Amino acid sequence: MERKVVKVKICLIGEEGVGKTSLIRRFVTGQFDELYIRTLGAVVSKKTIEFDESKSAPTQVDLVILDIIGKRTFMQLFKDAYFSGARGILAVFDRTRKATLNELPAWITGVRETVGQIPVVVLANKDDLKERHETRDDDITRILEPLDTTVMRTSAKTGENVERAFQQLARTIVLAPA
Repeated sequence: MERKVVKVKICLIGEEGVGKTSLIRRFVTGQFDELYIRTLGAVVSKKTIEFDESKSAPTQVDLVILDIIGKRTFMQLFKDAYFSGARGILAVFDRTRKATLNELPAWITGVRETVGQIPVVVLANKDDLKERHETRDDDITRILEPLDTTVMRTSAKTGENVERAFQQLARTIVLAPA
């Protein structure tokens, strides 16, 4: 069977300091850096992944990953340019700061107002800092349930579920009925 090649744009959204850039870096390079570097504007990264589903031809997915500054005012100003063509979203909150979870529905709604009902995987990041968690599972369910999202616990530091989260979003996009 001939290899299928698909180019997919995904965006990471969420408040400042939740770990969006660190998650991308962990996924793309396999590295983690303790230093916090604030994203200014938007940064583009790329990575190719492959699926070999037994029922169909192997699929190469060229991911174009956009990382945006964690300020909703910036998102509102540039959302048409930033989200145009996006096929999926990784919405990130920091388990050690409940306010970042509370703000996530506004981010997700803002994106969907621009691009429609695209798949969203929510990443409960910094899962490794268990002694500092401010979010409980029932908080997460109550706040996110109305938004039709999938939730995964991640840690950019340890790598927990990072690869799996990007893979799952890509697989959902590529294998979704057209």
